[in-house]
Amino acid sequence: MDTIYFDNNATTKVAEEVLEEIKPLFCDLYGNPSSMHSFGGQIGKRIDTARCRVASLLNCDPSEIIFTSCGTESDNAAIKGAIAAAPNKRKVITTRVEHPAVLAVVRDLENLGYTVVEIGVDKLGRIDLTELERQIDGNTALVTIMYANNETGTIFPVEEIARMVTDKGAVFHTDAVQAVGKIPLDLAKSHIDLLSLSGHKLHAPKGIGALYVRKGTRLSPFMLGGHQEAGRRAGTENVPGIVALGKACELAMRNIEIENTKVKALRDRLETEIMKTCSDCRLNGDPESRLPNTTNISFEYIEGEAILLMLDRYGICASSGSACTSGSLEPSHVLRAMGVPFTAAHGSIRFSLSRYNTADQVDFTIEKMPQIVNLLRKLSPFVPD
Repeated sequence: MDTIYFDNNATTKVAEEVLEEIKPLFCDLYGNPSSMHSFGGQIGKRIDTARCRVASLLNCDPSEIIFTSCGTESDNAAIKGAIAAAPNKRKVITTRVEHPAVLAVVRDLENLGYTVVEIGVDKLGRIDLTELERQIDGNTALVTIMYANNETGTIFPVEEIARMVTDKGAVFHTDAVQAVGKIPLDLAKSHIDLLSLSGHKLHAPKGIGALYVRKGTRLSPFMLGGHQEAGRRAGTENVPGIVALGKACELAMRNIEIENTKVKALRDRLETEIMKTCSDCRLNGDPESRLPNTTNISFEYIEGEAILLMLDRYGICASSGSACTSGSLEPSHVLRAMGVPFTAAHGSIRFSLSRYNTADQVDFTIEKMPQIVNLLRKLSPFVPD
């Protein structure tokens, strides 16, 4: 049975072109880029090329890119580094729907005595800009707001927010892990100070990420040690990961139109047909301003985990919007913040596509979903009479 992979917001397959690019770096070109000899020096040139490729995708200067181990490290480095660089300011602003890589960090800062404000969202997952502007004051060190939500795909007006924040004298960071490679970004025309990304969300391997730091932005180093990354992030470079990320960014530039045409059309067909053939379901998130690959649908009266298990029998991979799989009985914090009813939040499924998905895969899933939903509702004690 072939696997149908609709869980690309969780991770993506490594592109064949990326794999071919990094193969020589494991056994043939294995030198340390910090070495004085030419064998190591040639590795350093490959890192330079990768940095330029990442910068090209974001339209920024290569010197503004710091390589990290993942998106979580980038978020931690941005938040803690910005806070450390502004010791006289004790306030941080974020939203209730951030990824745990941001929420866990700011809540830890709250335990250390910082004032942390979590801005709410409406039923479509849209941020309250009026409340955000009201909260930014002279004591605000950092505002950190994601570019696009990982569960619903809702895109925030980050450029407008960045301008608002920087005009008020605070630093602005965005977790753009889900946005990079899916929608066009132009940091040369942006007010964004700090931006996090992760390689395994755009067809590079796991274990590599990057942090964009706008020139002039004060940021204390998150990791101390050697001179790597111009002294901004110590540690011997993950050369295969860095080169892989560079190649993946080059491919993303080439395929950004496909993401917003072919992938979006497949997502729209999947979403439309499922909601047409399955009763008592609802779309979660902003139907207009969202990632082209993501749909999050709630099915009333049944558990998302049960749907996933049934999908898995057909080789279909997706994600549940509920946190039950992690041992919690509470539904997703994102859906709770949006006010999604309890009976629907527990039955939410996220389908996230990539350029490797096909129309046949979408059609097969469309065929199976009503069968799965109808069967589970027959077994559910929660379906009203």
